[in-house]
Formats: sequence, C-alpha cells, structure tokens
Amino acid sequence: MAKIEELLQVMVQLRDPESGCPWDIKQDFASIAPYTIEEAYEVADAIDRNQLGELRDELGDLLLQVVFHARMAEEIGEFGFEDVVQSIVDKMIRRHPHVFVDDGVDKPVYSSTEELNRAWELQKSRERASNKATDPSAVVSPSALDGIALNLPSLVRAAKVQKRAARVGFDWQEIAPVVAKVHEELAELEQELQDVGTSESSDAEQAVNHDRVEDELGDLLFAVVNLSRHADIDPEIALRKATDKFGKRFRLVEKQALSQSLELSSLSLDALDELWESAKKAAAKPDSVAT
Repeated sequence: MAKIEELLQVMVQLRDPESGCPWDIKQDFASIAPYTIEEAYEVADAIDRNQLGELRDELGDLLLQVVFHARMAEEIGEFGFEDVVQSIVDKMIRRHPHVFVDDGVDKPVYSSTEELNRAWELQKSRERASNKATDPSAVVSPSALDGIALNLPSLVRAAKVQKRAARVGFDWQEIAPVVAKVHEELAELEQELQDVGTSESSDAEQAVNHDRVEDELGDLLFAVVNLSRHADIDPEIALRKATDKFGKRFRLVEKQALSQSLELSSLSLDALDELWESAKKAAAKPDSVAT
C-alpha cells in the first residue's frame, strides 16, 4: 500500500494548481478518457506478444489512468481512489457468493461453467435494476441491453448486444439460418452497389445511395459478428489476426518487389497478384519472417 500512496501523492502534486504540471492540471474526464482506452489496448498488445516486461509497464500506465480519474473526482467532491477500490471489492464479493459467503449461509454450488455464467449475469442484471431504481435520471423501463457502453469498439459492442438479446431468447438456435442471414445481407449490399457511381444519378441521388450502401454494409458486418458468435469465435480477435496476416504478407510483397527493383504502384494487377501468391507461399513456411 505504501507504493500506492506514493502514486496517489504523485498525482496530487501533478494536479496542484500552483506547482503542478500545466498539462495535467488542464485535463478533465473527457480529455483523459482516450488515453485510458489507449493504455488498455497497449496492455492487451503486450499480452498478445507475450512481453511480460512490457506488460508490467503497461499495467502501471493503466493504473495511472485510474488514479488520474479518481483524483479529478476527488477534487470535485465525488469520490476518491479508496472509494474506487472499495467499490470493486464489494462488487467481486457480491458476484462470487460461491467463494465469499456470510457466516451461517450455505454457499451456492454450480455444476458447470455455463451455470456459473448465468448466475453471474443474473447478479449483474439485478445490479443494473437496482442502479436504475436509485437513479432519478434513469429510464423507467429496464432493457436487456442496459449497461453496454456506447464507445466500445464496434465489433465488441455488436457481440455484446447480440449476447444480451440471446439471453432473453431473441436468437437462432442453429447456425444455418445465421449463415443464410449473412448471404441475405451480402445480396442486399450487392444490389445497392450496382447503382453506385452511375453517370445518370444526381448528386442528391448519389448521397442517398451512399447512405443505403452504408446501411447495408453495417447490416452485413452485424450479421458476420452474429455468425462469429454462433461459431464461438471472438470477432475482434479474428479480425485482428486477419489484419496481422495481411500485414505480414504485404510486407513480404514489398520485400519481393524491392529485391526485384520494382515499384508496387507501377505494377499491373496481374503482377501484383503474382507477388501476393508468392508471399502467401512464403508466409506459410514455418521459418518465414516478415521484415
């Protein structure tokens, strides 16, 4: 706890109106929020790359974000760091009655991970309902979608929305209709794309068509997320891996072009495709390294 106290005092000094850092002093919750998100991603990145030394440092950066927000809240009399800690301690005990239990009360027993997850979600829904009951600004009618942050990455938020809807029965029970929905949404997108860029369309019509394409593309992405959920695949991880795979192959294409004194921008599509296929084969080799 001594080190935590030292960190808290560092933040107090940084935010001191008279002797603190000008940058830190002028920050508020909104301006710091993007840094908080960025630090969380850097933690995840260090874990993905199995860099535990970096993970230690990134966790420190993320902890600083918590301290920063808590200090700003304390300055306006809302809550402090100790309140943040107490809140999460209470929540973890409340959500784990099978681990933490009052004297004289039998611990619940869960026969499977699925049963444990259902109990976890039930407790969360009770907490959301309780929060609404004590919040005068809350919407009266509770929703299964309550509590899902609006600024989550879109793939993550789509998956969460779908999972919540599924818990109340709004879901397909088999994967076949989910696949069919992807095909349906793709067909609708293709239909809209047929009219894009036609010379006969006015600027106003082009704008409307662009909005329709955007709408259909969103539907397609949402359907693909639903398919990934039914296939028990995290769409965020799947897309990140696909992006990484493309990046490695593209770097190999660049390397091959450089070795042949070729400029990618001047090559034909056939030539680029040839380099791409060669890169795919090279990347498939265990000892291949993209530079």
